[in-house]
Amino acid sequence: MSALLESASGILDAAPETPADFPDWFKERQAAAWQRFLDTPTPGRKDENWRFASIKQLDFSGFKGSVNVPEDTGSLIERSQGVEAPVAKFILVNETLIEIESSLPEEVICLPLAEALIVEGEKVRESFIRQDTRLGSAKWAALHEARVSNGLFVHVPDGVEVEGTIEVFHWLSGEGSAVFPHTLIVTGANSKVSVVDYFQSENETDSGLVIAFNDLCSGVGSKIDYLAIQAVNNRSKMISINETGVAKDASTTGFILNVGAEWARNESLSRLEGEGSRSDMLSVSIPSGTQEYDQRTFQHHVSAGAYSDLLYKNSLYDKSRTIFSGLIFVDEGAHRTDAYQTCRNLFMSDEAEANSMPGLEINADDVKCSHGSTSAQISDEEIFYLQARGIDAVRARQLIARGFSVEVVERLGNEKLEEMVLRFVDAKFARITGGGA
Repeated sequence: MSALLESASGILDAAPETPADFPDWFKERQAAAWQRFLDTPTPGRKDENWRFASIKQLDFSGFKGSVNVPEDTGSLIERSQGVEAPVAKFILVNETLIEIESSLPEEVICLPLAEALIVEGEKVRESFIRQDTRLGSAKWAALHEARVSNGLFVHVPDGVEVEGTIEVFHWLSGEGSAVFPHTLIVTGANSKVSVVDYFQSENETDSGLVIAFNDLCSGVGSKIDYLAIQAVNNRSKMISINETGVAKDASTTGFILNVGAEWARNESLSRLEGEGSRSDMLSVSIPSGTQEYDQRTFQHHVSAGAYSDLLYKNSLYDKSRTIFSGLIFVDEGAHRTDAYQTCRNLFMSDEAEANSMPGLEINADDVKCSHGSTSAQISDEEIFYLQARGIDAVRARQLIARGFSVEVVERLGNEKLEEMVLRFVDAKFARITGGGA
């Protein structure tokens, strides 16, 4: 059982107890992280990294560190449907593993994090949270590190290409539940892997909190595709922190889909650490009702001759809000940098609000960098065009919004992944059409 189930106190009330069989180095890190959490002030309105954000959403005092796993988890196993024929599937409820299927090659290490800490502790230690969180959530990253007890560890050795997708389903169950899943992916030279994290709620009524972290550590010439599907219920909150390191000639793709949650914040940092490295940062968000999605990104060009491209698209309904703040930062000596950053907002309501703050800081010569943001509504001419072909106005607007999102989804370049993402997208549009969020 996870440490989450062993504590009866709220997540902010007392230091968590690290399981006894976890390695000493991890116990020491958790103790230090708890102290760091206590010492780090809660962000305020004057903090630049929280500009335009709803600080009131950071009240996590009502969330408990002890929520039991339901006795009957059969329905959750049945509902854990992602891509067709995954190469491995892990299902966790409140950080407790309830199901595992795998046909991975023997040389690939793919384990729940709780098990990996015991049997592959040194490998985990080498790559676990190597960078300081710098996009605003240092306090919550410390809370995550202090309380994490499970997740996924993937280690792909040199020259191994994993055919198929590894899936991890993270289910929230019970009122006031709080989980701290951690995904750590490490690839050796010239290897390849694809991983999807799904974050979902057992029902539509119980509030929950997810503070998730994913580490992507690529080896030379390797490729990592990572997708996060945020589909928790509209009474829950989520913070997701990403740290990506891209080695020489390596390629990483990070994709985020936001279709659930009352409030969600994504912080994504990609470090291009070798010549020929490439980072693609992609996101589709479809807020409705009073949902708020807050996204902060950092494209850090450490090495010369690297490429990064960010494309975030938001379709905003009702009184929803989005915030995007992104920075391309080019170090001294990172010549021949090729970097792009685009955020596009499509307003589906006159009452929606989008705040976009793209940015550049260049400290090298011979670079190609561009950044920008656009916001627009669907034109009457587009609606008229579709109505003239027998499509009613509501359906026409939905089709246009879907097409707006598809451009990002197609960048995944994997038919099975694209189909899975579009199922979640279409489900969200169906809820909007039906009057839900």
